[in-house]
Amino acid sequence: MLRQFLAARFTRNHRRRRPDSVRSNRSISFFPKAVSRAFSLALPLALAVAAAGCSSVPLKESGTLTSYSHLGPAKGKLSKSRVYVDGLSLAPIKTVAIEPTSFAFSAASRVKSLADRAMVSNALDRALCISLSDRYQMVAPGQQADLTIRSVVTDIVPTNKTMAGVSTVVTVGTGLALPVGVPRLPVGLGGLAVEAEAVDKSGAQRAAMVWARGANSLQNNPRVSEVGDAYGLAAKFSSDFSRMLVSGKEPKGLDLRLPSRQRMKSWLGGKPKYVACDAFGREPGLVGAVAANYGAPPQWTEKKPKPAAAH
Repeated sequence: MLRQFLAARFTRNHRRRRPDSVRSNRSISFFPKAVSRAFSLALPLALAVAAAGCSSVPLKESGTLTSYSHLGPAKGKLSKSRVYVDGLSLAPIKTVAIEPTSFAFSAASRVKSLADRAMVSNALDRALCISLSDRYQMVAPGQQADLTIRSVVTDIVPTNKTMAGVSTVVTVGTGLALPVGVPRLPVGLGGLAVEAEAVDKSGAQRAAMVWARGANSLQNNPRVSEVGDAYGLAAKFSSDFSRMLVSGKEPKGLDLRLPSRQRMKSWLGGKPKYVACDAFGREPGLVGAVAANYGAPPQWTEKKPKPAAAH
C-alpha cells in the first residue's frame, strides 16, 4: 500500500509540474530567437547608416607652405592627402620643434570662438608632439632645433551640435536595447583640412602634407560641440604626419603597431616624455574617452595648455 501511495503521489506531482516546465523551456527557447531577430534587423540598419554617413572635405591649399611643387598626387579614401618627404635628409634629425598651429582666415571664419580654435590647435600639436617623441627629442619653439614643424588649419566643417546630440541618444539607446547599436546618424558631420611642413635649419622643406578628412558614422563619436569632429580628426592628421616623418616615407594603410609606453602614459593624462609637449596641455585620458562615448563636448574634459601655447 505504501509503495502504491508513493507511486501515485509522484505521478500526480510530475503531471502538475510539467506545464510549468514546458512553459519555462518555451520562454528560454524564445529569448535567443528574439535576440537573433533583433540582431538581424539592427545589423543591416547599422551598416546602411554607416555606409551613407560620411562628410566630404576637399583638399585645400592656403599658400602657407614653402613649396607645393614637390607634393605628389592626391591619394586616400577616408583621409585624402598629397605628400612630400625627403627620407635621406630626415635620417640624421635629432631635435624637433613644433610651432603652434594657426588657422587660415577662411577656416577661422567658420568657427568664431577663439577658445574652440585654440582647443583644436592644441589637440593637433599635442598629438604630434607625443607621437614624434618616440624618435626625436622635442624642444620648445624658439629653441635651436634640427627640424621645425608648421601646421595650418585650411578648412573646418563645423559639427551640427543638435544632430550630434540626437545621434548620441540614438546610438547609446539602441546599444543598451539591442545587441548592436545603430551608428551615428549621417547628418551634421564635421570635417577638417590641414597643411603642414617640416623645414630644417636653413629653411629648406624636408617634408610636407596637404590633408583632409571628414567625420563618418562608424568611426567618429558624435560630440555636442561645433568643433567636436575637428577636435577628434586633429589627432588623425597628427598620426599620419608623424608616421611620415618617423619612417621617412609616405604613410600607407592602417598603423597596426602597438603604442609605446610613453605614448600610453601621455594618452592616460600623464606627464609627457619631453617638457616641450606640456605646452600643449595634457590628454584628457580615460575621463575624456568615457565623455566622448556619451557625446560630451571636448571642452568639458580638455585640460588647458600652459600660456606658452596660447594663440
